Order: sequence, then C-alpha cells, then structure tokens
Amino acid sequence: MMYRIMHLFFFFVFLCGLASNAFASGLPDLGDVGVDDFSPAQERQLGEEIMREVRKDPAWLDDPLVEEYINRLGQRLVAANADSGRAFEFFVVKDSMLNAFALPGGYIGVHTGLIIAAQSESELAGVLGHEIGHVTLRHIAQLVGKQKQMAVVMLASLLAAIAANNSRASEAMLAAGTAGTAQAQLSYSRNFEREADRIGLQTLEAAGFDVRGMAGFFERLQRASRLYENNAPAYLRTHPLTTERISDMENRVMNMPYRQVPDSPDFNYVRARLRVQSQSAAEAVRTFAGLVKGSPDDAALRYGLAYAQLRLGHMGDAARTLDELHRRAKPSPFIAILSGEVAMARRDTDTAINTFSAACKAFPESMSAVYALADAQISGGRAQDAERGIRRALTGRSSDMRLWGLLARADAALGKRTSQHRAQAEVYVLQGGYRAAVEQLELARRAGDGDFYELSAVDARLREVRDRADEERRSEQRRNGR
Repeated sequence: MMYRIMHLFFFFVFLCGLASNAFASGLPDLGDVGVDDFSPAQERQLGEEIMREVRKDPAWLDDPLVEEYINRLGQRLVAANADSGRAFEFFVVKDSMLNAFALPGGYIGVHTGLIIAAQSESELAGVLGHEIGHVTLRHIAQLVGKQKQMAVVMLASLLAAIAANNSRASEAMLAAGTAGTAQAQLSYSRNFEREADRIGLQTLEAAGFDVRGMAGFFERLQRASRLYENNAPAYLRTHPLTTERISDMENRVMNMPYRQVPDSPDFNYVRARLRVQSQSAAEAVRTFAGLVKGSPDDAALRYGLAYAQLRLGHMGDAARTLDELHRRAKPSPFIAILSGEVAMARRDTDTAINTFSAACKAFPESMSAVYALADAQISGGRAQDAERGIRRALTGRSSDMRLWGLLARADAALGKRTSQHRAQAEVYVLQGGYRAAVEQLELARRAGDGDFYELSAVDARLREVRDRADEERRSEQRRNGR
C-alpha cells in the first residue's frame, strides 16, 4: 500500500510543483505542459528523482541476481524496439500482487508476484514489452498534459492517505480522491493500453519471443478478474483490460508466425529464487524438497531447495544439494554465486573467493559475481585485491551504487580515509542525499592522507555537490512556502 501511494505521490508532487520550479531545471509551467513541452530529458530527470525515493523504500528488491536478470531481459526487448531511442532501467518490487509499471524516463518496475505468476519467459517479456511501449509512445508526457487539471485534487487525497495510520482509511481516502477523475482517465487509458499492446507485440516478435505469450498472459488475467470480482489483480486496475483489447491482440497474433521458444534457465532460477524469498526458510525447504522429489531433473527446483537450505542455515544440506545440481545442470551464475555464498556461510573464505573469481571469468557480463567477489575479498582480508577489482569495474559504471559502497568498505579496511569518504559521498549522491555527500567530501578533504591529485578531485566534486545541496535546500523552502 505505502509503495503504491509513494509512487503516485511523487508523480503528482511534480505535476503540482512545476510552476514553482520545484526541481529548478527550467521545466515548463504547469499550464503549458504537453507532450511537446515535457522533453525526454525532463522525463529522465523526474524519473531519477522518483527512483532515488524508490530505492529507499523497503519494497525495492535489493537482489543483484534478480535485478541483473530482469535488466538483461528488458534490454533484449529494448534492442528489438526500433523506436526506443533512450536509456531504460528495470527494477523489481517486493509485492505479491500481479503488477508492473512504467515511470518517467524509462524506468520500469515489476512486482515479484508477476514474475512468479508468469508461466513462461515469453509471458514476462510480453509484460515488459507492453511497458516499453508506454515509454516509447511517451504516454507519461501525454498524461502530464491531460491530467494537469486533476493533479491538485489527487495530491490532496494522496497526502491525506499517507497521513492516515489505518490502512483501510488510507485506501478509502485514496479511492475518494480518484473517484472524480476515474471516468475521465478510463477511455484515455484504454487508448494507451491498445497502443502499448501493439508496440509490445511487435517488440516481442522482433526480440525472438513467442507473441502468444503476451496474449495468453492477459487472457489468464481476464479470467482471474472474474474470480476476484471487485478485488481484481493490480495489473488490471492500473492497465484496464477489455474484451476488445484481448480480441485485438488475438487478431494480431493470428497474422504472426508461430514460434515455440523455450524458457532460459535463468528465468526458472529467478522464479525459484523469488518463491523462496516469499516464504519462511523452513516453509521454502519443505516446499522445494517436495517439488524436487516429484521432478528430480528440474535444475531450478533443486536450486530453490539449495537456496532455501542456505537461508535456513542448513549448510551441509545446501552443499550436498549444490553438488548434485552441479552434476545435473549447465553452468550458471546463479549456481556459481550460490555455491560461493554457501562457502562464505561455512566460513571457508578461500573457497568462496576462488568460486566467485571463477564465476567472474566464466560469466564476464555478470556484475553479481563482481559484487560477490569484492565482498568476499574484503571479508577475507584481501581488501587490496577488492579495491583493484572494484576500480576496474567502475570504469564506465560510475552510477553503480553497489560498487561505490564496496569501494568505501575496501578503502576503510585499507585505512585510506580520503578515498573511503570520497566513495561514500558518491553513494549518498546516487541516493539523492546531497548534504550527507557534502559532509563526506569535507571529511575526505580533512583526512590528511590524499595526494595533490586526489584532493583536487575531491575539491572539484565538493563544489558540484554543494551546488546540488543548495539547490535541494532552495526547492524545499519553495515547497514549504518560505
């Protein structure tokens, strides 16, 4: 509930704050906003602002393996969309409801419940393709222009809902605030949905997936809505589904060639991993132990069992399950990283480092393996090795918050205080905490162990971040009417 309110809250705060330049970026006045006025660069800036808050929300799934998979799948679809023309980032939200959504600037979120419910990778890809369609067609920019008159009423209701302690009261307030605008939004949204369906199907086909997966998933949602009655799946509440839409998709699919596409192993590993996370460790062990007995050759189920055993603290059982998995399954970063994690849990740091190092070589595109190796090296007293690896990885990935956090830890272990505080400042910048970043850079300046070139870089960065901190302070004052 809080995640959904926060998502809407920041969007409508932006709408209502445009006239006062809440983001101090030359954005157009609210009264003049339209799809031509709200540029892609402004959309991206808004998306970045929202994502800083999303990453602070407990609902954001901080799991590099899952995030890596969903981004790999999403980027495959983006590459197949000739009209994408912008950067996309995909992330996962811990929520059992079936939902996915697009934020301004190419940020696309998917609920864990939807990933688990998808019966094929083509179904999941179909949902992502649909959301990519919303972004490439600039539906959010059009909504800014269309809904500008509704924003103030919505914002008042959302503020009241956030202030309410009782969840039922919050839901009621939110519903009351949206009731007056629902009819005006509905037909508009249906048009958007049909357009996104069309783009989604084209993208799905171009990326080599089964186009029937998209139509099949929506059909199952439609059947489920009849069972849910007034409590329909979240995806249907945010993406109105009609018989006409289903028929239109089916007609389009009939004219596309049939393609049977097997699921990637990683799709099944991700679903198993999320299923384990959705249960208690003991319950997950019981669930997957039973499933493995029924399907002993299913590598994903065996992976889920080993992961559940690790979470329960049964390291011996997890190691034995992994040994069997290694014999039965093809190499995978999921299996390799889990093997290293089990070794770390058994305090066998050398084995863990060797396992993660081998994973980095076998799967050079996997940042999850890089994070795991650096963490193990720091924990195992090899911070110098970790620092070198992290700095190499940061080349071209200067916005990777995990790498900056690991670098701060490695430098702290090495006693490099200037570098430690400078790295921690970058973590705060990426979180939107500019004043905290200024404090870290000031500590770096006073640490006394930096050379001329490092201190010059700290001074330059300090000036940049101070300007952003001052801008943030002025924006807060304007919002508070000071």
